[in-house]
Amino acid sequence: MTRSRKPETGSQHAMNAALRLLTRRDHTGFEIQQKLRQRGFAPETVRAVIAECERLNYIDDERTARIYIDQLLRRGFGFRRIAVELKKKGLQGGRFEDILEKQRAEIDEREIALRVVQKKMNSLEKEADCKKRRDKLYRFLDYRGFNRSIISELIRDFVE
Repeated sequence: MTRSRKPETGSQHAMNAALRLLTRRDHTGFEIQQKLRQRGFAPETVRAVIAECERLNYIDDERTARIYIDQLLRRGFGFRRIAVELKKKGLQGGRFEDILEKQRAEIDEREIALRVVQKKMNSLEKEADCKKRRDKLYRFLDYRGFNRSIISELIRDFVE
């Protein structure tokens, strides 16, 4: 026996697509907006779906920002890089800067950089030229988004 389902409306289809995305991981409203538009949903449908998801607390940009910041810190990124990554996800503005500043006050960026340098030194030991080793370490830590004063301090401690 086959059951016939009611055909989905455009907004129901968009909501189902958004829910499928949100079951995998937290997404920002900006990310959901981009993904739904890529799938061809009308802008007004996308806005309605995002508003409904926010109302139901399925999308919470502040919660997502805190989780993402924690993930990036565990992966060994500095606060400059984290700020860039937040902007890519559409998380910018005063409230997100406040979340980042609160994390910055609670966590020692130098400790994270030190842990990253200790792991990286194994591969840098192969480089015989001290200047090349210093340059490689500087570029690596800069790419990771660490403060330049921290980078200079760690290079002095580990390379010279």
